[in-house]
Amino acid sequence: MKKSVYFLTVILTSMSLMACGGNASKKHADCDHNDSKADDEWIVMFDGTGFDGWRGYGRTDVPAAWTIEDGALKINGSGQGESGAKDGGDIIFDKKFKNFELTFEWKVSKGGNSGVFYLAQEIEGEKIWKSSPEYQILDNVNHLDARLGKDGNRQSASLYDLIPAKPQNSKPFGEWNTGSVIVYKGTVIHMQNGEPVVEYHLWTDDWKKMVENSKFKGWENFINAGGENQEGYIGFQDHGDDVWFRNIKVKILE
Repeated sequence: MKKSVYFLTVILTSMSLMACGGNASKKHADCDHNDSKADDEWIVMFDGTGFDGWRGYGRTDVPAAWTIEDGALKINGSGQGESGAKDGGDIIFDKKFKNFELTFEWKVSKGGNSGVFYLAQEIEGEKIWKSSPEYQILDNVNHLDARLGKDGNRQSASLYDLIPAKPQNSKPFGEWNTGSVIVYKGTVIHMQNGEPVVEYHLWTDDWKKMVENSKFKGWENFINAGGENQEGYIGFQDHGDDVWFRNIKVKILE
């Protein structure tokens, strides 16, 4: 994994240098000085004050179970499982992304469970997870899911129920973790607390074989994540527990 991450990092660094005129000697003189320009490359998805750009999956408004607390996006858990709140449900950012780097911070309550969806399609009558890979969000110590699946593939930062996050370096419930999802021409990397923990390659024979040997077998929209255009929504899951997200931003890598 580290070798592939290295090459992907080289590609992303090269793209940054190209944005600075391709002159490595000017990097610190021009690019570092122009921090506002660098910041402009990122789309702030949540500024800590409002729900601009967000809506419920399959709806036009934000479910009432999602609130803002101390500058963080919070799902107020119902204690009744996935989307169990009277006005709960998953939320998405109302823009599709293709090649991107998503960064965020997250923390969970004791026994908390959630997820970050990406390349999701909005299909009437189907749940978001029927079409979307999931970066797992979990209290690995107190939630039963951490002991289910195979080899820890339901623990935090894992590709849910498919690939375990290794090393498993999440922090305890109530503490903030950093997370990242990089999608670039089919290569996907999950980061947790500064370390690459998952890597896989969408739409390949290996991907299709892995899915066909999992509980997602036969889910064509999942196998073809991103749909015909290989792009989709980013979303957060309401799994019935209190979970917080903040410092959410995305960079387009095209």
